[in-house]
Amino acid sequence: EVLTLLVLMYPLLRGLALHLHSALTGSYIPGTHSIAFVNCLNEQIAKDIARAIMDKKLAAYVNILPKSSALYFWKGELEESTEILLLVKTRTSKIGELSNYVRSIHPFEIPEIISLPIDQGNPLYLQWIEESVPRD
Repeated sequence: EVLTLLVLMYPLLRGLALHLHSALTGSYIPGTHSIAFVNCLNEQIAKDIARAIMDKKLAAYVNILPKSSALYFWKGELEESTEILLLVKTRTSKIGELSNYVRSIHPFEIPEIISLPIDQGNPLYLQWIEESVPRD
């Protein structure tokens, strides 16, 4: 029973140890922040969604990348279009809320909202994200 309890508590204990180590050393905990990718039909929609994300304080920074070509399958057919891509920098803990919010305001039936954790980066920039996006 003790072994089972230790196995079940390992993720929690590991997380606490990482946070303690980070607090004591000032080091970054990989995965604390993420970059979310959101596709948009055009530049106006991209700007509107980016502003809405920022107004809700769901991100520290949003890049709006220029138009790119896209090929994809939709309802069994190969489609081709142009899209604008948002790169959203935020806390990993905000990804669920960000995704739900974007889905609620996005005109696409199934918008692309995917995220990748930030493993490493400029410590000052990562600290700035931390300070810019309120905790849960």
